[in-house]
Amino acid sequence: MRRTKWLALGMAMAPFAAQAETPDGAGEAMAAASIVVTGTGLALPPGTPAYGSVTIDRDRLEDAASGRIESVLADVAGFQQFRRSDSRASNPSNQGATLRALGGNASSRTLVLLDGVPVADPFFGYIPFSALVPDRLALVRVTRGGGSGAFGAGAVAGTIELASATRDQMPHVGASAFYGSRDATELSASIAPDLGSGYVSLSGRWDRGDGFQTTPKDQHVAATVPAAYDSWSTNLRAVAPIDATSEIQFRGTLFQDNRTLRFAGADSMSQGQDASIRYISRGRWQVDALAYLQARNFSNIVISSTSFRKSLDQRNTPSTGIGGKIELRPPVGEDHVLRIGVDNRFATGDMYEDAYNAGLATNPLTARRHAGGDQITSGIFAEDDWSPDVFGGKLVLTGGVRADRWSIRNGF
Repeated sequence: MRRTKWLALGMAMAPFAAQAETPDGAGEAMAAASIVVTGTGLALPPGTPAYGSVTIDRDRLEDAASGRIESVLADVAGFQQFRRSDSRASNPSNQGATLRALGGNASSRTLVLLDGVPVADPFFGYIPFSALVPDRLALVRVTRGGGSGAFGAGAVAGTIELASATRDQMPHVGASAFYGSRDATELSASIAPDLGSGYVSLSGRWDRGDGFQTTPKDQHVAATVPAAYDSWSTNLRAVAPIDATSEIQFRGTLFQDNRTLRFAGADSMSQGQDASIRYISRGRWQVDALAYLQARNFSNIVISSTSFRKSLDQRNTPSTGIGGKIELRPPVGEDHVLRIGVDNRFATGDMYEDAYNAGLATNPLTARRHAGGDQITSGIFAEDDWSPDVFGGKLVLTGGVRADRWSIRNGF
């Protein structure tokens, strides 16, 4: 799709301070007592390069022509989706992410994390790509293969780690607007003021478009329509210090995505309300502890490709995900970085759908279905990076282990 820049407006303001004359040594004491809030997680361990991770930096994220995170991820060899189109022209439940050339799959074989929190839908397992806006991120780290056990359950083909932009990477006030072919419109705005020794960032994006035809021209019928889309998302993030070595991070995300695929009436909707809280301590005992809650829903109408009448209405699919993780890095010596921790995720979901006889002109309702169940996944992991001095340099040896237990219950 040709994308024409219609309007772009951005403002950035750096905080400043007026300095008065102070007695000798007072300035140094004030500087030593200041607290710097980063809004990031713990530092990467020395053994990270052993897993062959690929990092996508903020410059690439901000320069993405499509404005879609899945287009940026396509830079990484082995990244695949179930469908080749981006999230504007695909059913949401097809948005699985896979690495290591295992073949696209509707349910993700790759664990996708945002600030350490899994973002996959608790019920279907798809990734809400439309809610992951590239310019809200500081970087993306992609690890192909099973990688380290510290990532969490679900890293079958690899892990995609997304990190939110920090205070120094976001303008205090920014806005942009784009208009392109097929009435494609994208509006976004953000504000990131300082709040005491911490900061808050609030951002939102809305985009819509008439879409393009996904059906070959010689197969068009009266019911054929372009792949229209209309989606919005908002994100609130707050970071505040607790003391000189620790901070608390909060993130809340709301999103909704509406699409129409191939035939008139073949409408789908996905929405979510996510919240997480994270505690980071960079003292002698380093700690990364987080808890999160996800409330999601999905609906989808299937239109018959022969009669062009409704055949299935997946009218309501509510799901909930609750989980958390604790990682400890005890002080075990300058040559070792030891990581130990546990994580847990509980998911529950229900599906309400109605089946219709699309072969009859009256299109009668033939069945009502209700299904659902629960899933619990718990894991424990340990990893040690040893960096002894060898021949005047550092040799890094890393090893880790992870054990998981999962159960599916109360299915009906």
